[in-house]
Amino acid sequence: MYKAKIDVTLKESVSDPQGQTVLQSLRSLGFQNIESLRVGKHFEMVLNANGQEKAESDIKAMCGQLLVNPVIEQYTVRVEQV
Repeated sequence: MYKAKIDVTLKESVSDPQGQTVLQSLRSLGFQNIESLRVGKHFEMVLNANGQEKAESDIKAMCGQLLVNPVIEQYTVRVEQV
């Protein structure tokens, strides 16, 4: 069994209106020391795969087909055996 943690963020060149809204809300609550903020997605899953290489390959396929929009998003994956 493998546990995967996938972080998805917008590419730097893509504007982040949701991040800007959260940033402005935090500043209105008095948190003036925040320089910038971007919003992303986080996925955690447990896979029953035959080896870490297979788990990583399956995760890459999932990201390419559903979890990530490669035009505007980028992602990182961490896989560990459980």
